[in-house]
Amino acid sequence: MAVQETRRVGEVFTVDDLDAIPEDGLQWELLDGMLLVTPAPRATHQSVIGEIYLVLRHGCPAHLKVFLSPLDWRPDQLTNLQPDLLVVRRDRLEVKNVTYPELDLAVEVLSPSTRMKDLLLKRERYERAGVRSYWIVDPGPEHPSVLALDLVDGAYVEVGRAVDDERLTLANPFEVTLVPADLARW
Repeated sequence: MAVQETRRVGEVFTVDDLDAIPEDGLQWELLDGMLLVTPAPRATHQSVIGEIYLVLRHGCPAHLKVFLSPLDWRPDQLTNLQPDLLVVRRDRLEVKNVTYPELDLAVEVLSPSTRMKDLLLKRERYERAGVRSYWIVDPGPEHPSVLALDLVDGAYVEVGRAVDDERLTLANPFEVTLVPADLARW
């Protein structure tokens, strides 16, 4: 891989560097100039994303659009993240990537290879960029859960949490009800 061979540990990457990496089935992301690489997601992960997409798509108002990963969110030249799902205002859409910093919603579904990245690094970056709502979905296997956070005065606050068969109704970015066990069934 040419990009890795020419870089040194600690060197800053840009979105232009990321665009030069050939497709290889891995997920390449960029967080404040730091390259993050994770393996392709598992079937369980993709199933949960699909279920959430159906729920979001069903209730999505006309001025918003729901997207599945991979779709690059590039709020600046040093950051390129791929939320598992994202909701964006239609008047902010661009042809190739989403560059508008304040997404209406970013959703991450936890997996063994992304857990810490999603819980710490991405959460902090979404918060700093002004992403209005951030949902963290844990598909289990024992106790599937959903944690919903909304941005209030520049910081995330918990607005809802549900485990197993509990129903969680959220208001942002639009009203939707989730049941973690239903999302994790397949």
